[in-house]
Amino acid sequence: MSSTMIGIIFIIVMFVLLAIRVPVAIAMAIPGIVGILYLRDWNVLVNVVDQTIMNNSLSYTMTTIAMFVLMGELMNSSGISSNLFSSFKIWFGKIRGGLALATVTAGALFAASSGSSIATTASLGTVASKEMMKSNYSKPLTSGSIIAGGSLGILIPPSTFMVMYGVLAQQHIGKLLMAGLMPGLLLTLLYILTVVIYVKIKPEAAEKGEGHSWAKRFKSLSSTVPIVVLFVFVIGGLFIGLFGPTEAASMGAFGAAIIAIVRRKLTLKVIGEVLERTLKTVGTLFGILLSAMLLNSFIVQSGLPTYLNDFLTGLTLAPVYIFILIIIMYIILGAFMDSMAAMLVTFPIVLPLVETLGYDLIWFGVVMCILMELALITPPIGMSSFVLNGVAPDLKLSNIYKGGLIFCIPILALIVLIYVIPEIVLFLPSNL
Repeated sequence: MSSTMIGIIFIIVMFVLLAIRVPVAIAMAIPGIVGILYLRDWNVLVNVVDQTIMNNSLSYTMTTIAMFVLMGELMNSSGISSNLFSSFKIWFGKIRGGLALATVTAGALFAASSGSSIATTASLGTVASKEMMKSNYSKPLTSGSIIAGGSLGILIPPSTFMVMYGVLAQQHIGKLLMAGLMPGLLLTLLYILTVVIYVKIKPEAAEKGEGHSWAKRFKSLSSTVPIVVLFVFVIGGLFIGLFGPTEAASMGAFGAAIIAIVRRKLTLKVIGEVLERTLKTVGTLFGILLSAMLLNSFIVQSGLPTYLNDFLTGLTLAPVYIFILIIIMYIILGAFMDSMAAMLVTFPIVLPLVETLGYDLIWFGVVMCILMELALITPPIGMSSFVLNGVAPDLKLSNIYKGGLIFCIPILALIVLIYVIPEIVLFLPSNL
């Protein structure tokens, strides 16, 4: 049996393990370890573990993930998400669908300090769902706006996914973080446009709210100042070269701690809870990332990436058609399995192909991040949908799925836009 066929068999084994709910890290590690032993020997496995796992575990770059996670947990504990929602509720309250607009906008701003779509969704879901339900908003619009706003946490910098992609694809992490900013802001505008169009078509889905004076509106913006200052300091400092990605993440965590202290939220109990959640999240992410590296090493040794690359390029299809096939593949995988696993396990196969086709890997990283957002909100395995159902069970999972599908349209539109105009992604990184 050829090594390529062995590679295919062990990838199928990994998908089976994921389907029976084996933890992602274990599901990727088992085929990687057994596959290397089958194709090579014990000495090669020991060498791969030493080079891939031990060296990367001690990598300075990996600290970036931990610091961004800590930053997000500190900001979440400071209770700032409810203040953001209240502020934008005052600004958009009089407009039909204003609470949905406030949710999306608050999600975009909270994303600038979170780095996690799950954390952003949970924070928004707790606050915004009650307000919208009380104002007689339809459950699909309520659900959709919350998980859409929450999904921005993975695209607008800082983003833990961008750091993980940078480690695996060996791309400049600072450039990746900057690359997500303009697409993230553009997606926020597309979400807002989606809400406006939806309530035009279905006015019964949302009511008009209470209007407020301009003085009260501007006064309400005081709650946004801490996040704006922190974002400008961290991302601005990264952009002008004041510090690198790891230092930016550390300064972000430090700034988030200062904000929590000033808001009198950082008690000893909260510190313990923040550190516990951070350790759990970082441990999970590190386990997945290191297992993915181990599996990727096996896949490369099997020769599967080279085989698929030769096969697809031999079809004489235009790059755009192969790109569309890749997008469709990730949409299907993201709908039926853990989105992070779907991305990480396919990178050693897809990235060489994408590079051969002439696409920029920084640009492609943003495309992957957008597809990750899509996977988080699409049924049947949409993690953000389950998180929202957990914090707001009254919405019901069926309505959350309906709402999520509404906001898939702007996500797909964004992919088309950045394909046609790649400068949307590459302008800031090229000037870093």
